[in-house]
Amino acid sequence: MSQCVKCGASVEGSVYRNTLCPSCGAELHSCANCRHYAKGQPYDCRESIQEPVNDKNRANFCDFFQINTKTGSPGERSDSESSKDAINALFGE
Repeated sequence: MSQCVKCGASVEGSVYRNTLCPSCGAELHSCANCRHYAKGQPYDCRESIQEPVNDKNRANFCDFFQINTKTGSPGERSDSESSKDAINALFGE
């Protein structure tokens, strides 16, 4: 099950470009609601997108979009990703 990034309401079913949150009306086909959203990655995305999306909370046409089904904040990094970043920073990579 997934949640709206804006209000936390449960979202069921498929999410299309024009799908809105049933609770708050936020656009769900957005970077902030995507499982590939990762602050700090190129264009804040784990996928190899070709151009940035300026407003991460607005609906977009990204073909890589998949609704985030993880619990926690969108773009939140796993412990292993955070650890790798700390090691890279320590050794200047």
